[in-house]
Amino acid sequence: MATVHLRIGDLVWGKLGRYPPWPGKVVSPPKDLKKPRGKKCHFVKFFGTEDHAWIKVEQLKPYHAHKEEMIKINKGKRFQQAVDAVEDFLKKAKGKEQNPEGKGDSKGKKTPNKPLKILEEDDEDLSALKDPSEKPASSMEPISKRLKIIEEDTGSTSIQAADSTAINGSITPTDKRIGFLGLGLMGSGIVSNLLKMGHVVTVWNRTAEKCDLFIQEGARLGRTPAEVASTCDITFSCVSDPKAARDLVLGPSGVLQGIRPGKCYVEMSTVDPETITELSQVITLRGGRFLEAPVAGSQQLSNDGMLVIVAAGDRTVYEDCSSCFQAMGKTSFFLGEAGNAARMMLILNMVQGSFMATIAEGLTLAQATGQSQQTFLDILCQGQMASTFVDQKCQNILQGNFKPDYYLKHIQKDLRLAISMGDMANHPTPMAAAANEVYKRAKALDQSDNDISAVYRAYIH
Repeated sequence: MATVHLRIGDLVWGKLGRYPPWPGKVVSPPKDLKKPRGKKCHFVKFFGTEDHAWIKVEQLKPYHAHKEEMIKINKGKRFQQAVDAVEDFLKKAKGKEQNPEGKGDSKGKKTPNKPLKILEEDDEDLSALKDPSEKPASSMEPISKRLKIIEEDTGSTSIQAADSTAINGSITPTDKRIGFLGLGLMGSGIVSNLLKMGHVVTVWNRTAEKCDLFIQEGARLGRTPAEVASTCDITFSCVSDPKAARDLVLGPSGVLQGIRPGKCYVEMSTVDPETITELSQVITLRGGRFLEAPVAGSQQLSNDGMLVIVAAGDRTVYEDCSSCFQAMGKTSFFLGEAGNAARMMLILNMVQGSFMATIAEGLTLAQATGQSQQTFLDILCQGQMASTFVDQKCQNILQGNFKPDYYLKHIQKDLRLAISMGDMANHPTPMAAAANEVYKRAKALDQSDNDISAVYRAYIH
């Protein structure tokens, strides 16, 4: 985008990272928020969301001059709602200019044009820009978030996203040195957001080439998991399964060799409670502090900084990770003793995996009985089960797009672990067991490294 000269109150199209251009307004930043050093940028409040951020001048375009161009290239309900919010704002601003404070000009004199009112968080006018019944816009929310801790009646703790800005807003990154092990679909997005929010991060990955991009973005390179754990205050890991999680800690040059009294280890992998118990014990026996913090979401939500973090273990580590969790997620929950987060995450993924298999079954049954799959989806998305998840997964199926957002092999692993957990609790899981068999068939059809929606192929082969 070309550089433009803007003033407070100007309406703009703002481009941030991989997100599409979005309508916003140049506003005054909070007094305690400094402009990023060495960057020419403006503080922008985005319409139709609760987001605001510092945006480089080269990523901004005047709203009116480029409105038609942006409307042509950007589609979607959320985008249209944001544009409608701008138009509503303009109408109200025009009305105020023509009749300030509701008084007419009895002498017929022209009222001098005034600059548009700058909307701050406490302004009543700001609420007019949003539909209170709408859910937050996932495409723009990662721009800025502030999290607050809420004690719930259940005894768990929830950290909820609220309107604010990150370092490129009001997230103040911890001064602790952060380590991150595992740069897969989820880990890559998490590390990217940690770096964007100003954290000092050292990375390691089994395939070292994956570290290169993050080194270019400012991360440091760790040669082994042990080295990362020994040089960092808090080390996160996010790997594929229980075996990988154990090997990372207990294997040669593993995390355990780098643990010293006071060092923190945060296991973000989705594994079984028994693995968590084992890792917690070996870490704490070395004087370390342990937290499990698996995440609910997908690659896209990881990239967007909109994951849901489910944590358990050492409460002080949870609190020390506050700025990290703000950077990577929209909300987090603390569930008490280690193992509880693993249990909760397996249940959540069991439900998601079973639901995805059922949707695939419905699509194929529609086709087998001569019904339009697109019509099935259209009807589904107008009913009580309407969700972004259903819409995106079904559209991907109809387009034959199975690029992984969450690996099919991983959801099958989670189903298997959830079924085993049910067996240990003497609790039946027949729905999950049936879904697990469908995913196993999809794996046999070489769909392991495709998205979970590729379970659809188990029904058509």
